[in-house]
Amino acid sequence: MPTFVHGKNSKVYLDEFDMSAYLNSTDISHTQDTAETTAYGATSRAFMPSQASGTLSFGGLYDAITGAGSSDKEFEAILGSTTTPLLTVAIDGGTIGNRAVIARANETSYTLSSPIADINSVTADFECSADPTNNVDFGVASGVQLTTGASIAHGSLGALSSVDNGASSANGGAAVLHVPTNTVGGGATTIKVQHSANNSSWADLISFTAVGASTITSQISAVTGTVNRYLRVTASTAGSSGAITFMVSFARF
Repeated sequence: MPTFVHGKNSKVYLDEFDMSAYLNSTDISHTQDTAETTAYGATSRAFMPSQASGTLSFGGLYDAITGAGSSDKEFEAILGSTTTPLLTVAIDGGTIGNRAVIARANETSYTLSSPIADINSVTADFECSADPTNNVDFGVASGVQLTTGASIAHGSLGALSSVDNGASSANGGAAVLHVPTNTVGGGATTIKVQHSANNSSWADLISFTAVGASTITSQISAVTGTVNRYLRVTASTAGSSGAITFMVSFARF
């Protein structure tokens, strides 16, 4: 039997911001270029796969708040930015193991609509972009959520539930971290992705740069080679108060 998923539980993260409260539609497009290999004598044309690419489009509600994190402020601010934004779309967000789409993408257009008989709305389009010089040779990739995106008190950090891929993979992968709220004081928080062959013995796969006290941020990190069957996130802090909210997703290549 099919397992259908309602769109109302999706969540969208843009750099260090959780944009879910402002958005109500998301479109993700994966495309694959092909190069023609047809030679003399062929009766049908032949092609081979070339570069992959992708786009993301978001629609939602205009927010009049002038501070950082509102829909208008963030979509307007990153248009033309020299730093490529990081995005995560958590499908049926809030459950470890559910699907996630991670992307490194430049905003190509931002539209604010103000109709006379309806609420103000926004739309934003993004073109995905790889960064092979920093070992991030993908634009958009499908993976899994490794956290719920919920707030965790400083004293309750540790290893989260694991995700079973069914088998190991050999081509590396990438993880994206978003930290939209952080009140941990007194020290930095360290967040890692670990992998395991047996769901018992764990080794660090990715160690994100430590997140400073009361700092919100986003990061991306890629690895090559074998990624073992099981994945999980573990977090620890030198802080002595407060809580931190973070979203981590991982895509195998």
